[in-house]
Amino acid sequence: MRLVLAIVHSKDADSCVTALNDAGFACTRLGTSGGFLDRENVTLLIGVDAAQVDKVIDLIRGRAKRRNERFQAAAAAGPAAGAAAPPPVDVEVGGATVFVLAIDRFERL
Repeated sequence: MRLVLAIVHSKDADSCVTALNDAGFACTRLGTSGGFLDRENVTLLIGVDAAQVDKVIDLIRGRAKRRNERFQAAAAAGPAAGAAAPPPVDVEVGGATVFVLAIDRFERL
């Protein structure tokens, strides 16, 4: 058995969960945040047989899209507090970060 932990952008979570459920995979959805921009993410927990891991990853890969978002950095505090805020920059967000863990025991109660 394997536990697939997939961290996806919150905008992609619904389509990932729907695709997984439609393919017969149950998953647990956890609201999370983090990364460079401290944005909202969703972590999906999916318990599957080892032979099904690639199918699960393919389903997520097809729905977790990378996109560009404009990011405005906070103005500096301290001695430079009166300085202008840095200009906004475009950053790439989204996609998925996937971990596959071997598990000794998996039960649905």
